[in-house]
Amino acid sequence: MHPAENLRQTLKKEPFVIAPGAMDCISAAAVEQNGFSVIYMTGMGTSASRLGLPDYGLATMTEMVANASAMTKTVRIPIIADADTGYGNELNMTRTVIEYEHIGVAGIHIEDQVSPKKCGHLDCKQVIPRGEFVSKIAAAVAARENPDFLLIARTDAANVLGYEEAIDRANAALDVGADMALVEAPETIDQLLRVPQLVHGPCVLNILFGGKSPLLSFDVVAQAGYRLAFLSDVLLGSAFAAYDNALRKVNEAREAAFVPSLPHIAPAKEIFRRLGSEQWDALRAS
Repeated sequence: MHPAENLRQTLKKEPFVIAPGAMDCISAAAVEQNGFSVIYMTGMGTSASRLGLPDYGLATMTEMVANASAMTKTVRIPIIADADTGYGNELNMTRTVIEYEHIGVAGIHIEDQVSPKKCGHLDCKQVIPRGEFVSKIAAAVAARENPDFLLIARTDAANVLGYEEAIDRANAALDVGADMALVEAPETIDQLLRVPQLVHGPCVLNILFGGKSPLLSFDVVAQAGYRLAFLSDVLLGSAFAAYDNALRKVNEAREAAFVPSLPHIAPAKEIFRRLGSEQWDALRAS
């Protein structure tokens, strides 16, 4: 089954889908192996893992697509990728859709920030005029070859031009063919819960731990009417904490005896197994 068709069926079958954010092949494999049905390739994580840079629009379309391509070769479940602003005008947007679609990504989200963009939960963002955003979404719709390829229109206007403008932009994007809408960074519980009531189409919530939006239970989010949630930084933030913990133990112990103080460390054989060593061994033995 094509990843885009797989994603569409998953969204039809499951009333609420959680897509943890993965930043590389290891984290993508972990999401799949822990039973999730969809992966979100986070731009924040991609910029951090591939470039060592913050999510300030510094990763190019080529670098983002390369990361997504590697991840699609690692897992079987569908991947929704961050496509930032589409990397330019309608022409660039068209190429962005073509490139992501051809590598086997199941869908992307496109935002209305001025390029270079910033993480949606940071201050001092800027957005393009509504008409330009809608035009880029229309170009993305026209560019896709597979009608199952999911297009999510994301607006960052709530923190810049106001909540009502963000709702209007989400609806305008749906009117020209976007499949889902993501109103980024609602700042109150009331704003967050009202988005699915005011937007006339399926909605996505981007959950960032320590971000601008209040953190609610998944049940409450689902009952509010959201269909899909991205956990953008859950693995990236956990990785930083795990790295710091392990390296602190190394510095404290100054010898290999520090290992017992890391109960969650995976031995080398388990790492290889998680990355498919048994299948590769079978190929060599045959």
